[in-house]
Amino acid sequence: LQVPIYQSLHPSRKMSHRKFEAPRSGSLGFLPKKRTKKHAGKVRSFPKEDATKPCHLTAFRAYKAGMTHVVRAVDRPGALMHKREVVDAVSIVETPPMVVVGVVGYVETPSGLRALTTVFAEHLSEEYKRRCYKNWYASKRKAYTKYSKKYTENGGADITNELERIANFCTVVRVIAHSQVKKLNLRIKKAHITEIQVNGGDARAKVDFAKALFEKEVTVDSVFAKDELVDVLGVTKGHGFEGVTTRWGVTRLPRKTHRGLRKVACIGSWHPARVSTTVPRAGQNGYFHRTEMNKKIYRIGKKENQNSSCQTDADLTEKGITPMGGFVHYGEINEDWIMLKGAIVGVKKRPLILRKSLMNHSSRKHLEKIDLKFIDTSSKLGHGRFQTAEEKLKFLGPLASKQK
Repeated sequence: LQVPIYQSLHPSRKMSHRKFEAPRSGSLGFLPKKRTKKHAGKVRSFPKEDATKPCHLTAFRAYKAGMTHVVRAVDRPGALMHKREVVDAVSIVETPPMVVVGVVGYVETPSGLRALTTVFAEHLSEEYKRRCYKNWYASKRKAYTKYSKKYTENGGADITNELERIANFCTVVRVIAHSQVKKLNLRIKKAHITEIQVNGGDARAKVDFAKALFEKEVTVDSVFAKDELVDVLGVTKGHGFEGVTTRWGVTRLPRKTHRGLRKVACIGSWHPARVSTTVPRAGQNGYFHRTEMNKKIYRIGKKENQNSSCQTDADLTEKGITPMGGFVHYGEINEDWIMLKGAIVGVKKRPLILRKSLMNHSSRKHLEKIDLKFIDTSSKLGHGRFQTAEEKLKFLGPLASKQK
């Protein structure tokens, strides 16, 4: 008899099969798989404090617009792709300036942080106040009218005292900021409000920094820079109620299986006479809160140079980031924007939070300087042929519809 080659090399090794053991399908680290209540994203932890640095904000609100692709030169000595060109998929998020409307101080307790006091600005915008009401139209719109009088009574002594309390007793200082949704074409009137931690300096410096920002606009380029790595927090695309094969990735059963094959064959032993929590079951899939770490910023676009924000040294065409016909299911970008490497969570128009990275980066890949050669702005609906409207007009020539 001819001995199989694997047995001749390893006499003790036999062919195995998976009748009784197999790696589990799906991670249990994300349980419970239920729809999130944090619809606009929530920062659960901020970067580590470093008092030696100047005061700065650590997060920013953004809105997902869509995706495109870029051509860039790789600058990573020793890598196979060094000095070659690669095509990368990139996500575009719109980041209109945020407005700081308050500051809150936290004291550390054995059971975690406890809010000591909050100080709000004197004048608050309508889109911020709208968030305080279920029905703005039918309300009397009296929010913060009594509070704003504190700035005029006794020369603003109450406000000064509360800020002094934060400076004296608090270790963590965060500003309350809201996005300006009226600047976007999203048909939203209520602002998204976010607490953003102030890092750097001592407590008093933090309070002074926050107080100086009251009622002022904060732009995204004052928080992040090109080539920086950020974390993206948001809610994934919802898929509703789905079965075990899609939700957990379990193997389909053989074709001839009675009563369906996209199932779990055995949901547990007779005893214990319960279904274990580790057994895959059908249920909600998607619309989960997720944090994706270390997304590289390829470019920050400014509203001021809106029509030339996609120029590169290799492509001198004057064009903005909005592709031909606009971003699908989003429209045009008219405010500041950020280009991030790869895909990000959520559907178009989804509010996201960009946060400074929690890590100190040292790898060449993370520290690489990005040199963009070309940014694609062809239509994202179908197979786009033209980068700009002028290019399309030049190719098609005089149109009969335009000759009237």
